[in-house]
Amino acid sequence: MSRASRSNVSLSFISHSSHRKQLSDDSISFQIDSTFVNTNSRHLVSSVPLQLMEQQTEITSTVDFTDQQFQHQSSNEDTKTITNEQQQQEENGDSFRVLGHELHLKRPRDDKTSESSSSSSSSTPSKRCYQTLESRRQAVRAWGNESLQSADPDVFRMLENEKQRQYKGIELIASENFVCKAVMEALGSHVTNKYSEGMPGARYYCGNQYIDEIESLCCQRALAAFQLDTDNWGVNVQPYSCTSANFAVYTGLLSPGDRIMGLDTPSGGHTSHGYYTPNGKKVSGASIFFESLSYKVDPKTGVVDIEKLEERVLDFHPKILICGGSSYPRDWEYAKFRQIADKIGAVLMCDMAQISGLIAAKECASPFEFCDIVTSTTHKSLRGPRGGIIFYRKGFKPMKRGILLNQGDASDKYDFEEKINFAVCSALQGGPHNNHVAALAIALKQLATPEYKAYMQQVKKNAQALASTLLRRNCKLVTGGTDNHLLLWDLRNFGLTGKNFEKVCAMCHITVNKIPIFDDHGTMVPCGVRIGTPAMTTRGCLESDFETMGDFLFRAALIARSLQREHGKMGKGIMKDGLENHKNIVDLRAQVENFATQFAMPGQEV
Repeated sequence: MSRASRSNVSLSFISHSSHRKQLSDDSISFQIDSTFVNTNSRHLVSSVPLQLMEQQTEITSTVDFTDQQFQHQSSNEDTKTITNEQQQQEENGDSFRVLGHELHLKRPRDDKTSESSSSSSSSTPSKRCYQTLESRRQAVRAWGNESLQSADPDVFRMLENEKQRQYKGIELIASENFVCKAVMEALGSHVTNKYSEGMPGARYYCGNQYIDEIESLCCQRALAAFQLDTDNWGVNVQPYSCTSANFAVYTGLLSPGDRIMGLDTPSGGHTSHGYYTPNGKKVSGASIFFESLSYKVDPKTGVVDIEKLEERVLDFHPKILICGGSSYPRDWEYAKFRQIADKIGAVLMCDMAQISGLIAAKECASPFEFCDIVTSTTHKSLRGPRGGIIFYRKGFKPMKRGILLNQGDASDKYDFEEKINFAVCSALQGGPHNNHVAALAIALKQLATPEYKAYMQQVKKNAQALASTLLRRNCKLVTGGTDNHLLLWDLRNFGLTGKNFEKVCAMCHITVNKIPIFDDHGTMVPCGVRIGTPAMTTRGCLESDFETMGDFLFRAALIARSLQREHGKMGKGIMKDGLENHKNIVDLRAQVENFATQFAMPGQEV
């Protein structure tokens, strides 16, 4: 066919629901427009029935195409041939292409098949049938509002068991506490759904206007809790833990390989301040990425040896000097640390994780007058959610702080804010846990109340009562007592290891934690335990109650010593399950449970 002789062809789809006289069913036929003329035969093409797989609405559509897409073979039998093809298509089904797309023809169904198919379709909804809005809402509720007990009975059972363990036991780990119901509600709130990478007012994602309000309020309350001037101090409440907070400070202010110095871990420091085991193994990121050298306590007194500290600082020249620790029962001499740091131009940082609540209540000396940076956890004595916080100086630096001060003159400003904020996000973390930030704001509000100050005062009284009870029984305490909420019990005069004593206490439903003593040979088999009073004070215990707990601890030590003699110092036999049924342990456990269940548990019904 030549280009000049081509004719346009129009294909019309016509619903036969309105042409019942032509077809007995509801099929749709297409008809070649009469303008199509075969150049040889000039026969018109008759209509061809076309039935769609699923009929939805009446459709009338016209598609124009050229004879290049639809070829008609010319012959004297054209009409007959088309009729035969049409009949074959109706019987067997066939296909043809329009604009490069394949269309399938399907033979009409008889009445029996139609009835059967209609009945089947009424009982089984079509895949293309859309659910109603209400059915979708119900489906979301069915998944999203299902209770934990129903959604996951296994996890529910485990959580219930942990609740009972807390309620029936005596919690004496210095790093643990019990939060209130309001904090729990915030931790389980919908703000956990929002991703909020960045700082308030400068988020990477949109939709954070209310998250910004929550975090800004949390920062305001953090500064107010420690009576800090907003012109001179800033705060970051996003760290996931105090270890993360400490590492963010190092990352922001140091280069890899720079030097830091903190209290030796067996002397009461924390591994995040840099620590090596006696065989040289690096056990924290601080010691892996930075060079660290620790200072120690005086082995006779258990107190930091300031003179030897100064010697080490002048020899080692750390860029960051760290005060504060995880198990140091005495106050810190921050003014002396400041003088030493200034001699080498070092940044003075305090990790107040253990004593932050006491500092807020002014029951311990404050590091903020002397330190450049202060970090802390947000649980422990603060009674908030588990996380970290960083306070940093802002504004102009003072004119002088020491002989060799090299931090600039009065025209220089601190540059901690930008560096620390960037280190937290995005150098080390992604978005903050908004539920933690909201819960922390609640806890920080409580710090400003008279009730919290009274609580901290009681924590100290209880610690001193517990220390007196143990000392009367010839128990040896590191430094001879405590100035804060914790005490260190040196078990060596009992011939005990901290690991075995900790295990026996756990079987009696008393929770303490083993801790190294300054002249231990490593931390894997320490000879001490750390005991703290905040958690049981939160449950309402007073001095007389801690005297009772001191009696329980002493009895546990006697039981552990007896079992250790029987099974050996390494205590493999003490780890056996059957030992929980030992008569002395069963008796002490019963008394502990009877005692503990007298006191309320905050935040939950038991």
